[in-house]
Amino acid sequence: MKKFIDQISSEIKQAFSVLGYNPDLGKVTVSNRPDLCEYQCNGAMAGAKEYRKAPLVIANEVAEKLKDSRVFSEIKVAPPGFLNLKVKPSFVCAYLKQMIKSPKFGLEEPKQPLTIIVDYGGPNVAKPLHIGHLRSAIIGESIKRIIRYAGHTAIGDVHLGDWGLQMGLIIVELNERKPELVYFDPGYDGEYPAEPPFSIAELGEIYPFASARSKVDESYREKALQATFELQNGRIGYRALWQHIMRISLVDLKENYRNLDVDFDLWKGESDVQDLIPAMIDKFKEDGFAYLSNGAFVIDIKEETDTKEMPPGLIVKSDGAYLYLTTDLATILERMKNYSPEMMIYTTDKRQSMHFEQLFRCARKTGIVPPEMNLRFLGFGTMNGADGKPFKTRDGGVMRLEDLVSLINEEMYKKIIANRDVCEDEARKTAQIVGLAALKYGDLSNQAAKDYIFDIDRFTSFEGDTGPYILYTIVRIKSILQKYTEAGGVINKEALLAPEEICANETGASEKSFASDFGDKALMLTIAGFNAMIETAYEEIAPHRIAAYIYELANALNTFYHQTKILTEPVNEKQNYYIALLDLTRDILETCIDLLGFSAPERM
Repeated sequence: MKKFIDQISSEIKQAFSVLGYNPDLGKVTVSNRPDLCEYQCNGAMAGAKEYRKAPLVIANEVAEKLKDSRVFSEIKVAPPGFLNLKVKPSFVCAYLKQMIKSPKFGLEEPKQPLTIIVDYGGPNVAKPLHIGHLRSAIIGESIKRIIRYAGHTAIGDVHLGDWGLQMGLIIVELNERKPELVYFDPGYDGEYPAEPPFSIAELGEIYPFASARSKVDESYREKALQATFELQNGRIGYRALWQHIMRISLVDLKENYRNLDVDFDLWKGESDVQDLIPAMIDKFKEDGFAYLSNGAFVIDIKEETDTKEMPPGLIVKSDGAYLYLTTDLATILERMKNYSPEMMIYTTDKRQSMHFEQLFRCARKTGIVPPEMNLRFLGFGTMNGADGKPFKTRDGGVMRLEDLVSLINEEMYKKIIANRDVCEDEARKTAQIVGLAALKYGDLSNQAAKDYIFDIDRFTSFEGDTGPYILYTIVRIKSILQKYTEAGGVINKEALLAPEEICANETGASEKSFASDFGDKALMLTIAGFNAMIETAYEEIAPHRIAAYIYELANALNTFYHQTKILTEPVNEKQNYYIALLDLTRDILETCIDLLGFSAPERM
């Protein structure tokens, strides 16, 4: 199904073509002066030089050709040659009926669906998620959902940090605290205990303690590096400890992600590709890509077009250790082998842009991916406090993610019980749903690359550009539809009749009165823009496009609601039409919030 604006453009392009002009001049855009018109075409100015005519002459010719158009109710020419356009309500209504009858509201399926890996987790195991993990999870989950809705295959990978120095730090600290454990006895050859020698709470305390100590105690850090080396090279006792750490960490991680309604298809980590690395490095050497530099192996990735210095990719340190770049290259190698993706998208802090530039160049240069492979880095900004600095707890520490979620849920709970009488259990459940919407919408309504201020009062407000406002709009629609059905009404999507069909049953009515008196045209036009918006959100990998759209749609719905007596409308055709329009709006809104990763309660 062609996008609405493309259908409008087709009408204008045909007029230009019939008059002997280049049809491409008939491209239509949404008006930047909504007080004057709904859409506009500026092609007459572009064609003036080519055809040696005044743009006003060309515009008037096109307007005359379209005076009996089935699409436009009004075409006005404005100096120096603008075509200001208004669309017939009947044309919009017919388009909405097509949307209702079509899968995904008429969104065109891709001719060649892609397989796309979305890498959007990146937590280190053995320590709790903190607010630094929030944006990656929220943005990545939405991107994955958008890709799938657009008709492609999306595979989400958490990409755990499970093989680095943090493991050595935990092992060394455990050894100091509990040296009697069999894991530290190199001569032990029995079975290791099935239960871990620590709880998730103890693990959450051990790592930050060990990490802090390693920064001031060089000998302690050296022990941790040695323990990491021995773990990665197969020391049995350390591997057994590592498995305990992984098991209890994953339980905690999955619980935290579940509370965010974030789901991964793959729970892979750096450890999954360790066996691939030696052969990969050997091939880099054999093919002449990796060479020795000060005892380390590097890959030169400079290009002639570089305007700034591009350091070589360091893949093996002088002590033989691997780096993130090495592991990430092996991960791409594994993904190409197992999934043959056409695209990979990484969502991390934008300050890691150099790492990903090096990674992508190394992957292409060494042939891990073909030259045309689409590797994309979506670097996001930071979530800041009111002082404009990265958000912290009151005592200046990094807030745990679960504490942030609890904070916003508690604020929503207070507002819900303040607004209406509701039982404790329902209030808590509703607060969780609305709190998640407040948190995710507060993030996703911003362009990913930009920093933003975490303002809990604004995010949890039921007014303005917020998640609770969007949900309140959906709940308002649900309430109207429920009252309608409880009074014996039947929701009929086919009741979205063209204006002339309704007006024909009213004495003295006209299509013009339909457009002005019903107060619904802005709502219809906003709905009609759904497919174009989804296409843009996918192409730009931009969840904020969806957030902007649903805010516009919610505003249009609420304006329509306040201008129209829906449940008391005496004319059946009009009321049925209103209900069908509300039903479609609800469906569109709920589809969009699902793409952003949250849902709406039945009431608020």
